[in-house]
Order: sequence, then structure tokens, then C-alpha cells
Amino acid sequence: MIKYSALTTLAAFAINIDSVNAIEIDPSASIKDTTTTILGINHIGLSVKNLDKALAYYQKATNFSLIKREKVAGNNNANALFGVPDIEYERAVLKAPNMLFELTEFKINKNVALPNIPVQGPGMTHTCFQSSSSNSGYDKFISADTKMLTKGTSPVDIGGYGVTYAYGYDPEGNMFELEQLDGALLAHSGYDNSWGELGYDMWMSQVAIVTHDIERLMSFYERVLGFKPYRKGNYANNPKLDKIANVKNLSLKAGWFKLNDKSKVMEFWQYQNPKTQAATKSRNTTSLGYSYSLEVSDIQKEYQRLLAEGVEFISQPKRLGEFWQVFAKDVDGNIFSLRQIIKPSSNYSLTNYESD
Repeated sequence: MIKYSALTTLAAFAINIDSVNAIEIDPSASIKDTTTTILGINHIGLSVKNLDKALAYYQKATNFSLIKREKVAGNNNANALFGVPDIEYERAVLKAPNMLFELTEFKINKNVALPNIPVQGPGMTHTCFQSSSSNSGYDKFISADTKMLTKGTSPVDIGGYGVTYAYGYDPEGNMFELEQLDGALLAHSGYDNSWGELGYDMWMSQVAIVTHDIERLMSFYERVLGFKPYRKGNYANNPKLDKIANVKNLSLKAGWFKLNDKSKVMEFWQYQNPKTQAATKSRNTTSLGYSYSLEVSDIQKEYQRLLAEGVEFISQPKRLGEFWQVFAKDVDGNIFSLRQIIKPSSNYSLTNYESD
């Protein structure tokens, strides 16, 4: 929330409606400035306990296309990649018009308790589903029996600038954000009219990570991404923000990186009330909850570069499915991966479906 998918026009509105100390570091800074071979966000991953139920829920709410469902077992590359001997999992790959959404059920999680991550984190607490206000994603998620975190029976209009916001939970307690955009701003959100012709009326926009030390984490990602964040800010004293997050007297620090010109961002929060605590449990590649990937054009080059930066990797890059891949942890222990597509013409490469 308070970002509108990295639109600086919306950021200006946010400054007017909140008690904000906002700094436009470089409004034009984006992935186009990177000194690396990183292309952008390829997918949002969600490790779930019950794939059938999770898949049915998200297909009903989003209408994203199921482009692949597969079981993996007895695969040495998968064992090495995930850092788990004899790993077994089943995965369903959904295609939003601008990225992939991958749901994975790991056998190892059969008896693991579902996580209970509060809004103040820490960790990758949510992703965001965007839609047109005239074809509301909020209404679709409500129809899918979503449990809402946001107070009330409708998304919240913070300042009358054409975006409404709400937080909700899927059946396993994973949080997500819903944004509904009016026509005047829709054209600037990354929305492509061709999506409607293809049957898409919803899309995804972000990786959202909450941390106890935002300066440290954003510094880490500036080194990983090879370009600067475009904006930082402090947010407090806004009852509408309190309503969205269902937190009294909410206050937080925030910052954003643009992962393309309009429709994708990485956003970072540090809650000051309620205070974000440092993570006490180590995450791994199969942990329930969110992860994400960055697509690269040269995975070996990025692997060596990030090793030199001190990034912790689970393995060396391995070929698995449509990608060369490798998993890593950021300085807070959040899981992310690098992916290099094997066939440039593949539908799994963001360069073939992303609209900028």
C-alpha cells in the first residue's frame, strides 16, 4: 500500500494524505539502471500444505491459467537445489499476465504447523493482486471465501486518488494485498489492454518484505539488484492505514525498488508500531509461506558476483525443468532464487510475457 506499483504520481498523492517524511531518492531509478544481468521478477512462490485446496482457491479468485502441474521425486538436481535429500514435491504453476505464481506442496511439510505471520512480520509477508475497480479483485476474493484482515466490508480508499486497498488471508493463513484501480490511473499501472482480450482481469505487482532493520536489508538488495531504490518514507498518524492493516496507531518506515517501469516493485517495511522483531526461526527452501525469484540472463555470472558479496547460497546453480536455478538467503534469512531460462522462446521467461 502507499505506492501504486511504484508510480511516482501516486507517491505525490501519498505525501499529501499521510503524515509522511518521504524522500524521492531518484524517481527514475529502475531495473533499467542495473549493472547486473538481472531481468526482473520471474515468479512469486508459495509453499502450501494442501496443493489441491490452495490451487482451487487461487484459480477461483484470480482466474489465472494453470500452465503446468508436476510431481518431482528421485531427482538429484532437485535434491541439491533445495538442499534436501530425497526431496518430493508437487507444484502447480499459474500464469498471471505479468509473472508466474507457483504453488508447491512439499512432502516434508506434511506434519508441519501452518505459520502465523503477523502483519508486522518479519519476512516476506505478502504479495499484491491488482485489478480494475470496475472489475474488482476484492469482490472476487470475497467470493472465494477469503478471510479479510482489513476492517469493514469494502476496500479502503485512503485519499480519493483512484486506488483502494485491503489485506486478506488465504485458507492457510498466507496474507496478501488487494488493490483496485480506477480508470484514470489504470493506464499508468502497467495494465495492458491485451490482457483483457486474453481473459486476464487481475495481475500481480510485488514482493513485500518486512524487516527489523530496513536500512540493512535495503542496502543488501541494492547490492544484489545493482541499482538504487527510488523512494523511502515514514508513515504514521493515518486512521485509514490503521483500518487497512487492522492495527491501532500504525507507524512504519518503507522503501521501494522498481523492477520495471510500472507494474512490479520490491517493497520493504519496518513497523515501528507494532514493532517488527528480528526473525527467530531460520527459513529454508521448503518452509511454508512465500519466496520469489529473479530472472537473470547469466546465472553463473550472478552466482559468482553474489558469492563475492557474501550472499549465502544453498547450492551451485542446477538445471531443473525450464530453468537453471539456485536458491539463496538474504541477510534476514528470506528465501529467493535466481533463474535463467533454458529456451529463450519459453513461456516461462518474463521477457516473453511481461508488458512494460
